[in-house]
Amino acid sequence: MGKVFSALAVSVDGYITGRAPGPGQGLGDGGRLFDWYGDSDPRNWQVYETLAGRVGVTLAGRTTYDDSERFGDTEGPHPTAPLVVLSHRPAPAMGGRQTLVTTGIADAVAVAKGVAGDKDVALMGGGVVTAALEAGLVDEIVLHQVPILLGAGRSYFQALPADVRLRLVEVVATPAVTHLHYAVER
Repeated sequence: MGKVFSALAVSVDGYITGRAPGPGQGLGDGGRLFDWYGDSDPRNWQVYETLAGRVGVTLAGRTTYDDSERFGDTEGPHPTAPLVVLSHRPAPAMGGRQTLVTTGIADAVAVAKGVAGDKDVALMGGGVVTAALEAGLVDEIVLHQVPILLGAGRSYFQALPADVRLRLVEVVATPAVTHLHYAVER
């Protein structure tokens, strides 16, 4: 079985979107969080490729799913990995590489692990990441910290009932982004 991890671009002030994210708006005015994807520093591409190569399935929350135009109703954020969506409300028809789970984070992670096989489950969205952390289901967190203060948007992490201890695994610092890789301590 693979690991469960989250690797999201985040502003220095902790936001994974800018103001007014939503369907048709994507990340709102937070698109600069992904400018490092086009950066010429090969270390950024190496970090991205390493993480993308680990992904067997992506598990996203319903808000992320809707804000991303439902990934075209059949696709996902990863070029080849299937998508599991956790939702507590009715969802539109899904198909292709998409699966809906409505019975909670533990079931969603179990379904995702089954789909991923020996590869990893990548968590996408602050609500899903927070719920998985609360349930003790996350092995690693990677912050792609972009040197920008967005001032508003959706936070990477929502309120947690207790501290979550992290152990620094690796830091890759470039002018466009600092990649902070942590293991979750249990």
